[in-house]
Amino acid sequence: MSHEHLDKSFETIAIHAGNTADPLTGAVVPPIYQVSTYKQDGVGGLRGGYEYSRSANPTRTALEENLAALEGGRRGLAFASGLAAEDCLLRALLAPGDHVVIPNDAYGGTFRLFAKVVSRWGVEWSVADTSDPASVRDAITDRTKVVWVETPSNPLLGITDIAAVAEVASAAGAKLVVDNTFASPYLQQPLSLGADIVVHSLTKYMGGHSDVVGGALITNSAEIGEELAYHQNAMGAVAGPFDSWLVLRGIKTLPVRMDRHSENAGKVAEMLTRHAKVTQVLYPGLPEHPGHDVAAKQMRAFGGMVSFRVEGGEQAAVEVCNRTKLFTLGESLGGVESLIEHPGRMTHASVAGSALEVPADLVRVSVGIENADDLLADLRQALG
Repeated sequence: MSHEHLDKSFETIAIHAGNTADPLTGAVVPPIYQVSTYKQDGVGGLRGGYEYSRSANPTRTALEENLAALEGGRRGLAFASGLAAEDCLLRALLAPGDHVVIPNDAYGGTFRLFAKVVSRWGVEWSVADTSDPASVRDAITDRTKVVWVETPSNPLLGITDIAAVAEVASAAGAKLVVDNTFASPYLQQPLSLGADIVVHSLTKYMGGHSDVVGGALITNSAEIGEELAYHQNAMGAVAGPFDSWLVLRGIKTLPVRMDRHSENAGKVAEMLTRHAKVTQVLYPGLPEHPGHDVAAKQMRAFGGMVSFRVEGGEQAAVEVCNRTKLFTLGESLGGVESLIEHPGRMTHASVAGSALEVPADLVRVSVGIENADDLLADLRQALG
């Protein structure tokens, strides 16, 4: 990839990295190369290295170069979904008999991938409180190859000290993987803090408009990058050209969107802490949050995700979700519009009965970029 933008600021990189003008027409936006195969100039005479769009496609290349630049990595890879990216990563790094440390508050889909899919392949896992580096150290065995971290975590907004856990993983000879979906590279850059690989669901803040599903892996190790690229091609769950184009389009406004998401979420969290019907607010921007100081150290701002617990248990939580008018009841997050959901029955149903089970009275909101006063009014009426 070209490194000409890497000395620039984030906002500039977001708009320019990978986005070179089309040499044929001068189009300032990379074209959607909706193509499966490429004419060769004689056998093996590839133009630009393109032979078949599973292996590489120019629109996807533009996105992958952009992703690498945003995370300060050497290699970026784009996939059909966040879970496709995770699956590729795990199969590239692990073999039967290996062990993984996973967080006690991971995304339900990630947990399901470990517990129901990868475990059938002879990979073992155990759970740690990743907000405590000592807990991670205790969970590591002599067969641990990967330590998995999600910060802020989904849906409990737990914060992990990436640099501290990177030291623990490195000392054990394990690779540190950080799911950076909630923060986005604008707010947090795990590779600079010692992580080996960053994972994203591009569906969320990177795409930012609730209109695309995608995933990404970024690493600053050329060796790991090659291994991941080999598996990406061998397994084939790649991002299509139109999806790549949509994510690239979304990323251009990532910094301005994240600024507004964070600002609005801060106001929502503050209002909820004062509300009589709310028993607890989980938001790293609140000084009372146990991970506040670490988050302030490793994040530019605190993000757009807020979870809270309500008086009256599960039924009361479900009713709050049903009563909002501006906050749309739906799974996923990170779009320009505000969403609300009940993790226990929706996004995190797959962890019910496990060590990762979430409280039944928990509500999760993805705070959008609408007018903050309108959002506050909607939550107040929903809480009653």
